[in-house]
Amino acid sequence: MSELLDNKEAAEKAVVEWLEKKSKSKTKFYIKDFYKIFPDDKPRMIKKVVNKMVEDEILEFWSSGSTTMYGLKGAGIQHASEGED
Repeated sequence: MSELLDNKEAAEKAVVEWLEKKSKSKTKFYIKDFYKIFPDDKPRMIKKVVNKMVEDEILEFWSSGSTTMYGLKGAGIQHASEGED
């Protein structure tokens, strides 16, 4: 496991910074998109970090029924259009 994933706060900060940088063009991302942030780590470990961030309400899931995506909590047009809190 990389040093970044060993440090929970640093990993969360890296994810949030990456999402904020990308938010000008898109607000929802596939789990595989997060692999770019942690190129030296296994997908299962990255998914655990992302899912923990969902649990901590930093990120949120969005599902079309067949696809699951992740984004910053409260960000994006979909969030506002569905009247979610």
